[in-house]
Amino acid sequence: MIVELRFDQQRPRAWMRHLLDLLADDQRTLQVSWISSPAERPAGLETLLDLERMLLRRGRRCGSDAEPALLNEARGSYGTPEVVIDFTTAPREADCGARLYLRPLFDGHDGEDALLAAILAGDLPVIEILDDVSGAVMWSGQPSGENASGLGGALGATMARTGTLLKGVLESGPRPQTIAREGANLGHPQSARGFVARNLAMSIAKSIYRLCCYAPHWRIGWRYTDDAGIWGSGDLSGPGWQALPSPANRFYADPFAMTWKGRTFVFFEDLDHHVGKGTISATEFGDAGPIGEAVPVLEAPWHLSYPFLMEHGGELWMIPESSVRKDVAIYRCIAFPGRWERHATLLSGIELADATILQHEGLYYLFGATRDDEGDGGYSDTLSIYVGNDLFGPWQPHALRPALVDRASARPAGHFVRRSGRLWRPVQDCTRGYGGAVGLAEITALSPETFAQTVRHIIEPGPRWPGRKLHTLNRCGRLELIDGSVIQPKLQPLRSMARANDPVVAAAR
Repeated sequence: MIVELRFDQQRPRAWMRHLLDLLADDQRTLQVSWISSPAERPAGLETLLDLERMLLRRGRRCGSDAEPALLNEARGSYGTPEVVIDFTTAPREADCGARLYLRPLFDGHDGEDALLAAILAGDLPVIEILDDVSGAVMWSGQPSGENASGLGGALGATMARTGTLLKGVLESGPRPQTIAREGANLGHPQSARGFVARNLAMSIAKSIYRLCCYAPHWRIGWRYTDDAGIWGSGDLSGPGWQALPSPANRFYADPFAMTWKGRTFVFFEDLDHHVGKGTISATEFGDAGPIGEAVPVLEAPWHLSYPFLMEHGGELWMIPESSVRKDVAIYRCIAFPGRWERHATLLSGIELADATILQHEGLYYLFGATRDDEGDGGYSDTLSIYVGNDLFGPWQPHALRPALVDRASARPAGHFVRRSGRLWRPVQDCTRGYGGAVGLAEITALSPETFAQTVRHIIEPGPRWPGRKLHTLNRCGRLELIDGSVIQPKLQPLRSMARANDPVVAAAR
């Protein structure tokens, strides 16, 4: 299959090289056409992007960087394309002969200027892949910007996920579910200069904040409840939440609980701010709450987090996140709770975060947040699913590759839950940044060929659980667990003031 990519000759950028690498496949022959656009380039745009690279990213390149060498590296013409992917604003040729004429839209408009306008209005846009022949939207999604710095980073993050959507359409066809763009980017557009200046000021403010406080600083909340808790109320109401005590220089996150041989332990990510690498620790819980201190249970040369736990074959298993290593490994419990051995590698060569497994209708499904790029793309907006006949595989990609591109409902946030014959999963809502809230999503279709979900409730932090973040939800018997971020000053006097004003800590007293 011949696929032709049409780029703006006046704006060769680094994201185009990544897209060519992403779409390269034995089944596809890629060719590039450079289209000369009559539209004027925004004055001073490239200068502002260069300024961002020097000041915001300290020289680190991103997808928005100019790549004039691409103009001389364009792949030759191999014939009439079956598929055209057009990133320009030029009208479609009536006799182009293509079966599909895919045109990415950004909040409903085509071209880089539309993308920049959406970013300057205050948010990353909804991306739609339009078939310009039929007028149908083939698929859509919304990227997360937690890995993007400034205007250039936002442009790169959006184009990274545009590539993800395009590859998904080419490999899995059109999708029935799309992301609504009603209400998207209703802010007042600002100038590119104003946007860059604002981001530079925010960068300085964040640097000052990090000098005074540990950031981010997560903590675990727990409570005992006799009803369905959050899954029944759809909010944080009910018995009061208490914070699991942690040292000032360490944060605890991603709580998973398990009762095994009569003892209940909460396992979690334990990160020392001075080291910057996570390990897995555990704390025992009794009838009235935590018993004793946290104990380390699993450490590796690489970062570990999200210790997903499950029972299988009469044994206890853990799948901690090791996305920086680009594999998904499973560990067997040798002695509960503190001795684990690496048993097998379930997936390799893939950056997958927060692996969460479900057994459903005789099959195993592995859900996780994935990235198909090394640069600007967010790490919370893409859901990939793998299917296996057994916990240990072999695991095969789901027919929908990926299953979802949506910052508000892609990334897992804990164990699946079955209630009244319906299947649910907690999801991270990263609309306002990584880990901003938890969504309760009902899965309405799941098979090796299908997947659909609907988010029914959004759980946000508030007076009952103060702070800016909330990103994990789990349950073990009567014990309900969440986590969220708080301000954690580095200096003792400031820490004492923060604790005195914390209603969760006050309630624990």
